[in-house]
Amino acid sequence: MKTLRTAATLLFALTTAHAACAAVPVACKSGNFDFAQKSAGWTPLALSKLKNDTVYTVTTEGGKGILTAVANDAASVFAAPVKPAQVAPQYISWRWKTDALIPGADNRDKSKEDAPLRVIVAFDGDRDSLSDAEKKNNKWAKRMSGREPPYATLIYLWSEQVAVDTIIPSAHSGQVKMLVVASGTAGLGSWQSVRRNLVEDYQRAFGTAPGGMLGVGVMTDTDNTDGKASGQYADIRLECSGN
Repeated sequence: MKTLRTAATLLFALTTAHAACAAVPVACKSGNFDFAQKSAGWTPLALSKLKNDTVYTVTTEGGKGILTAVANDAASVFAAPVKPAQVAPQYISWRWKTDALIPGADNRDKSKEDAPLRVIVAFDGDRDSLSDAEKKNNKWAKRMSGREPPYATLIYLWSEQVAVDTIIPSAHSGQVKMLVVASGTAGLGSWQSVRRNLVEDYQRAFGTAPGGMLGVGVMTDTDNTDGKASGQYADIRLECSGN
């Protein structure tokens, strides 16, 4: 069943309890989120009962976990929670690969808002400070997904046509921002390494320092373009300041 992308499909919904106000995060902890390690807590999360789920498969290569995502008119998240919330790390890095972009996809257009590769970071914050419209979005998202959405979500993505370092606001929520870190066909078919200053990216996207980090995730999605896409992810790592 075709549905328009809503706030629920853009919010990275982690199963975790939230108070009305943000909890004090614990100290930042550097580390790897290896897809093959059960202790990392990776799990598939449906975005809506009305959407097909992306198929995520974990294999190992050289002792490291490789996640393969295949989307056929589908959208869902593969996520790992951070419990309790920790101080946002200074850097996040990963590797990813895709053989093809999604024809016609454009994350600036809510009716074409798909991407072959996304890395997602979820943050805590003071929910009482949200506007009435955002609070309504959160309630709707919780009804659709069955989980409390985070306070804010930063999404790194590979775009077909939008320039690198462009910040794309969600058409459905001011608490979701997309940041283009790869664009066009350069690098298709081979592993690409990405390292970002997470704190600076959050400040640029939301105009303030980040709250506690709630989790990380990835998403390959084609539910708006009704197409097919595949991608691979590996070596997601968090680095605290001074590391």
